Amino acid sequence: MRIVEIREKTASIASPIANAYIDFSKMTCSVVAVVTDVIRDGKPVIGYGFNSNGRYGQGALMRDRFLARIAEADPESLIDHANDNLDPFAIWKTLMTNEKPGGHGERSVAVGTIDMAVWDAVAKIAGKPLYRLLAERYRGGVADDKVWVYAAGGYYYPGKDHSKLQDEMRGYLDRGYSTVKMKIGAVSLGEDISRIEAVLDVVGDGQRLCVDANGRFDLKTAVAYAEAMKPYNLFWYEEAGDPLDYALQAELSKHYDRPMATGENLFSHQDARNLLRHGGMNPERDFLQFDCALSYGLVEYLRTLEVLDELGWSSRRVVPHGGHQMSLNIAAGLHLGGNESYPDVFQPFGGFADGIRVEDGYVGLPEIPGVGFEAKSALYAVMRELGEGA
Repeated sequence: MRIVEIREKTASIASPIANAYIDFSKMTCSVVAVVTDVIRDGKPVIGYGFNSNGRYGQGALMRDRFLARIAEADPESLIDHANDNLDPFAIWKTLMTNEKPGGHGERSVAVGTIDMAVWDAVAKIAGKPLYRLLAERYRGGVADDKVWVYAAGGYYYPGKDHSKLQDEMRGYLDRGYSTVKMKIGAVSLGEDISRIEAVLDVVGDGQRLCVDANGRFDLKTAVAYAEAMKPYNLFWYEEAGDPLDYALQAELSKHYDRPMATGENLFSHQDARNLLRHGGMNPERDFLQFDCALSYGLVEYLRTLEVLDELGWSSRRVVPHGGHQMSLNIAAGLHLGGNESYPDVFQPFGGFADGIRVEDGYVGLPEIPGVGFEAKSALYAVMRELGEGA
């Protein structure tokens, strides 16, 4: 059993949308195929992965450092003999050989993308959906058969007035979502409050609406928004300030006694630990949004979940960023609180398996081996072209 080759390519997910910090007019992501010599149904097992939106494709880093380390490793050193499978932990260790600690930036995205493809291959070799394999290994065999999801949208783009924003949110409700999210911070506070009120006219209750500032605010602005939004009792107020400004987050918590969410731009278990130690987050109220595809993958995510447990946080307070099937499997298999969803943007990477509807805010998973990419036809067409050259 061995990895024959790891292939990568850059794909465009460009669109005219913007949040408070960046536009997505030139956004890309990396797609990876881990080709093995294991045969299932007459074909080699191929694991696939990609990185979440908001961080660009990482092909250069993969080619310059990470792929060669796997190619040069003794194949026997990458095998989990106890499970007759590839060993994601040994592969991760090999990828990170000669990497200094700290500085969790773009390399975490490159490794996380490869790690996703490795776990897809591992579950396919085992002949099980990834979420069931994870439940068996780490949660006593008990998996969630459905996962709470919210519809992320409400981006800014030219010509998008209140009526178009309302139509977007109404469309999410019509498709079975119970909670939606919109962007704030790219216009004035007064304009954003008007946008929030327009959405509330559609969803009907603040507990059905999240807002996301994408780290745009300084403390004064973050507090001003907090005071203005308190009466609406929103589901959460997300990433008000810079993701590494734990002091800002801690001070904001003194002014806002409603749920807050952050963590999507923290890429290691060490950063997660610092957030929980110094960010003033409340384990009974707030939400954490760490994204495995951006943070060294599932191997590191397991360490992050251990940190949460040590510091008194339930895994149910974790609702990953990214809106992808890998996080959905982790949520179901490791008992997270839910998952983001992108019904309309970042296609074909956003969204879940074809034919599985969102019902009352919950979505199920396909019962096929691996992450389930093959059950999302538009995405699998991109992956299959890379993996099989078809």
